[in-house]
Amino acid sequence: MFNAEGEVRDEAMREERRREEARVGTAPPPAGSPGKPSAAASVAPATAAPENSQAAPAPPAANEPKASRGLEMLINFVAQNAAMLLGAYPDPRTGQGMVDLEGAREMIDMLDALHEATRGNIAAEDQRLLLDVVGSLKLSFMEMTKAAAKAMQEKAKARP
Repeated sequence: MFNAEGEVRDEAMREERRREEARVGTAPPPAGSPGKPSAAASVAPATAAPENSQAAPAPPAANEPKASRGLEMLINFVAQNAAMLLGAYPDPRTGQGMVDLEGAREMIDMLDALHEATRGNIAAEDQRLLLDVVGSLKLSFMEMTKAAAKAMQEKAKARP
């Protein structure tokens, strides 16, 4: 884009003019016209203003909530407790995974309630984190529930 002196190369300027004129819909100037480069140069700043005005909707994005470390920590805290209750972490005393499906369901319900309460009020990052965590926990809960139901059926069949 720039030459050794730090100035914009002529080829880059011509290419930029061609792109700008193609976007605006005007014909490109003849390659050897001495008066045309200054006219095209004067067109570029004028067309730059609408691009800046199109960039004006970006400030509402600045009004969008920012990612919150506290919310992320809350989501992770509740999610880890739910995962623990689904047997993901061993009990330090026994070394066995602790399974409490009702407790895990309550934790997942808390995250669902948090999702509903914060809809539209949290940053997109936090929203994605919350949805990912809730989806993953619900899937794990379903698998654990199915496994528990299957174990209960097998246990019932084993008893005469």
